[in-house]
Amino acid sequence: MSISSSEPNVSGSSINGHLDLRCEVRADGVPFISRQSFRAPIHLSKSHLDQGHLVQSIVNPTAGFFDGDHLESNIHVASGAKLVLSTPSASRVYRTRSGAAAVSCQHFRVEENASLEWIPEPFIPHAGARYVQRTRIDLDPAASLLFFDWIAPGRVAMGEVFSYQHLRWELDLFLGEKLIARERYDLKPGDDSLEALRAKFPAAHYLSVYAAGEMAESWPAEALDALNGDDVYLGHGPLIGGVHVIRALCRDSLAARRLLETLRPLLYTAAGSKPPALGRIFC
Repeated sequence: MSISSSEPNVSGSSINGHLDLRCEVRADGVPFISRQSFRAPIHLSKSHLDQGHLVQSIVNPTAGFFDGDHLESNIHVASGAKLVLSTPSASRVYRTRSGAAAVSCQHFRVEENASLEWIPEPFIPHAGARYVQRTRIDLDPAASLLFFDWIAPGRVAMGEVFSYQHLRWELDLFLGEKLIARERYDLKPGDDSLEALRAKFPAAHYLSVYAAGEMAESWPAEALDALNGDDVYLGHGPLIGGVHVIRALCRDSLAARRLLETLRPLLYTAAGSKPPALGRIFC
């Protein structure tokens, strides 16, 4: 871990953190972390190998994000390497005290014949929270990707359902140098921005998945359609370049968990492989 002396880690009551991670592959085909640098609120746990993938868990040892916190993440998967990134617990953002938002900027680069899976635990915004997340994915046309996002409506058990002040969610997915997907969500209770989330379930959990390369070549369309039911409202479709996207609204956290635990092995099985063990909820 390295800490830059020119940029303070803590300023006032906020944290300025970073994660810089590069995964390469050895001559014998084994992936390894060739470069890592991180600073609070990020910590890396010990990685392990499974199914030919390097599985790395990203930990936030603090309570979560507070207003003014800023996190910069740069993840680079070099040619031929296979990396799975997960988080062992939910990410939380707390009520803003100053009116400022917490900000997380993350950049993923996946080179030729490389593979990246990003599977975090749910993002839980507390009442009064403000948060901005900006994601850029640069994907080589010959790379593979499985990218999950899970947004909870809040601390439902505490009566906080869509009680945050503002969520700004941005994602740009490039295939080669071509932009093929762009998401921009401005979610604010009190206006019509939450109507789509609330239309099916009053406290809906939102799941999003992007799949590309080997993870999308044999797309299990019928099996995905069959996942729709009383607790899940799911749709999926192709983008250019062989990329596929899944969107799902789930009645509650249990329905979202069940769906995630079904989706992941379903997509790996369709790709002709087994899902790497994450060392927590999945086998």
